[in-house]
Amino acid sequence: MTLEEVVGCNITDKKMETVSQALEELLAAAQRQDCLTVGVYESAKLMNVDPDSVVLCVLATDEEDEDDIALQIHFTLIQAFCCDNDINILRVSGISRLAKVLCEPTTADNANEPKDLHCILVTNPQCQPLKCQALQEVGTYCKESRCKNQWVPYLSLHER
Repeated sequence: MTLEEVVGCNITDKKMETVSQALEELLAAAQRQDCLTVGVYESAKLMNVDPDSVVLCVLATDEEDEDDIALQIHFTLIQAFCCDNDINILRVSGISRLAKVLCEPTTADNANEPKDLHCILVTNPQCQPLKCQALQEVGTYCKESRCKNQWVPYLSLHER
């Protein structure tokens, strides 16, 4: 391994950690301001009605979801729609971490059934725009990834 590879790996790891933290902050802030849409079908409905309000699409999977063909087809269609409408996209792993960030139950209990966290949209309403440094950081990361021909960047959310 060369020095450039070692230094490059450290820079990339730190950037990914920073973007992961920014994504968690963004999701929490958007949830507080009621700017989140959670669920594959709910997200598809919103993008059909008001795609201009969507600023970020988060597609989340874990290893057990990799063989779910229906989910992968939904993701392919959502990604294509996002690319056509200039919506930033992130693929993430760590659904249990997303559930903790969004204070969602991770298992079905009697009162609350967990939401489908496979697709999460962050919206930015025109009347009261979401102003958040984390949104800018995540957006910059997505833009930099596109410049490197990585149209759907990937992040791994780790338990803390």
